[in-house]
Amino acid sequence: MGLSHLLLQSRPPTTSFEMIVGATLPTQIVLAILALFSLASWWLIFAKARQFRSVRRLGDEFLERMERAQRLEDAYKAILSLPDSPYGRVFRQGVNFFSELRPGALREGAPQTRGLSLTQLEALRLILEKEEAEERDELARGLGWLAVIGSVSPLLGLMGTVIGVMNAFLGITSSGSSNIMAVAPGVAEALITTVAGLAVAIPAVIAYNHFVGKLNLVSGELEGFSSEFIGTLAREGQV
Repeated sequence: MGLSHLLLQSRPPTTSFEMIVGATLPTQIVLAILALFSLASWWLIFAKARQFRSVRRLGDEFLERMERAQRLEDAYKAILSLPDSPYGRVFRQGVNFFSELRPGALREGAPQTRGLSLTQLEALRLILEKEEAEERDELARGLGWLAVIGSVSPLLGLMGTVIGVMNAFLGITSSGSSNIMAVAPGVAEALITTVAGLAVAIPAVIAYNHFVGKLNLVSGELEGFSSEFIGTLAREGQV
């Protein structure tokens, strides 16, 4: 370790690895923070990709079962065998609330009851909207950190660069030499943090926008399904 350090001090660094190993303490601290940001970012990216892929698969199964059902009670029986999903939770919340308002109305062969009043219908709509908001918040969990990493990493890299350039010029002042060979290593070392900041931020920003698009798609499907649920109640004379 001592020999390699002496060798690095005896000649200018020629690779990025050598510049990182021989960098000043502030530069290494910035790079360590960016490395932690990168690990957190990629963990979130893989976790959210797996989550949205699962939601998409469960949503396709749910919508397929719903299309086959002829009546609301048939749909309710069909989804009982499906795994839990945002779509199923919104549907169950709506059915359970309607069953509280009209007990036994969805049973097979149940006598026709009077429809929901406007106040009850508005309450049902609010219940569905509340469940949609909860599902959206659950799917959005972690996306805020991707946004933070994507916006802070370039600034952190820039700060490391500014500190590195300051140290380079202070070194030039103390040594009294202003030739390019004296300036280049310090400036090159300073620019490493900018490159690292961009390398961390770019995947995080791309992933954030990608997942926000998927989140908006699921949210729109849930809103459309809630409207279709109320429309089904109206078609069956329950509203």
